[in-house]
Amino acid sequence: MKNAMKRERKGQPLATDVNPTWCPGCPDHMIFESARRAVLSLMKQGYKRENFAMVSGIGCHGKIFDYLNLSGIYGLHGRAIPTAIGMKIGNPNLKVIAFTGDGDTYSEGMEHFIHACRFNPNMTLLVNDNQSFSLTTGQATPTSQQGWKTKTEPLGDFNKPLNPLMLALSAGATFVARCNARDIEHTQKIIEEAVKHNGFSYVEIIQDCLIFNPEALKRDKMIYKLTDKKRTFDEAMNLAKEFDYNLKDGKIPIGIFYKTERKTLEEEWPQLNNLIKKNISWKDLKK
Repeated sequence: MKNAMKRERKGQPLATDVNPTWCPGCPDHMIFESARRAVLSLMKQGYKRENFAMVSGIGCHGKIFDYLNLSGIYGLHGRAIPTAIGMKIGNPNLKVIAFTGDGDTYSEGMEHFIHACRFNPNMTLLVNDNQSFSLTTGQATPTSQQGWKTKTEPLGDFNKPLNPLMLALSAGATFVARCNARDIEHTQKIIEEAVKHNGFSYVEIIQDCLIFNPEALKRDKMIYKLTDKKRTFDEAMNLAKEFDYNLKDGKIPIGIFYKTERKTLEEEWPQLNNLIKKNISWKDLKK
């Protein structure tokens, strides 16, 4: 568990004094800034810093654990989601944010992703999707474009890419959104709304890899912002179908696709609901 009282960078609250090692220009820098601003904004709205906790998986995204000054756990590859759920069961009053990647979530962590959508724990999942295993120098992930040639697949990826937004909706996620890492203000807004939502909030963040998947850098003309209107499940599903992750001439909507309310995992269990009502953890209950 990380100590939340690490030394912070002067003039940049919630940023540690550890120098980032992401590639220069990588959108991971921007995702960090969006998350930092979102937490600071929520703190101004009455959320307490000590009630935030973070967990990360393994991948380029995971380095944010060393740069964002919140308590939490640096998880295993593909296991950030069950770690976050465990933290919520230990203290259901925590605002847990899980930082993961497309390889981390949709390969090793796929079973956890599906069941988190089903179980509806009150947590936020941010998935940095660069359509590449970039930390290990560019292997294909489940969202990589079909035909993409890599060192491990010199003939190109034979498989159609997965559409994780459609999967999340089908599995019962109560908050589904997508944003563009290079739009810091919009991403901050989406993260804030995700944290405020009472239920499982899934946010895919388009995060171009400048080095290992340069084919995915030509999507700006395809991206457009959704309005803030409330949508039905069918409307959200139709929007999710607009981008097939193959980088063709489709459209890439960003914003909140779907938002609904149903009992959370914690509210379903009377023991955890009791802790929520008393605003305490298991440790406090023993006292």
